[in-house]
Amino acid sequence: MSSKVRYEIEFPINSSPQLLYQYISTPSGLSEWFADNVNSRGEFFTFIWNDSKEKARLASKKTGERIKFKWLDDNDKDTDYYFELRIMEDEITKDVSLVVTDFSEEEELDESKLLWENQISDLKHVIGSV
Repeated sequence: MSSKVRYEIEFPINSSPQLLYQYISTPSGLSEWFADNVNSRGEFFTFIWNDSKEKARLASKKTGERIKFKWLDDNDKDTDYYFELRIMEDEITKDVSLVVTDFSEEEELDESKLLWENQISDLKHVIGSV
């Protein structure tokens, strides 16, 4: 099995950090743009897309700033991979960006980035940031 490469992409978002945080940290917010459905039990989240289901554990969060989910294997154990959504606000201009950190197979890197671009586009539509 090949190891995945870590990458980051930054998306400017026309939103307050507080509003944006609700959409990246709650099951209801995430299911509006990230997955078809999101369920949580404590620190465990289940992301559902069509016929596919992935489990993750809430690894860390800082209210209003960032959230990190660690993907779980079939035995509900942590894998080496995670995705993190981090809100950045420029102190001077007050411009807000969402920085996504994720992992992908090297040969699927462009495809993975494109998927995030589409998902963030959905997020922008949901919060009226287009």
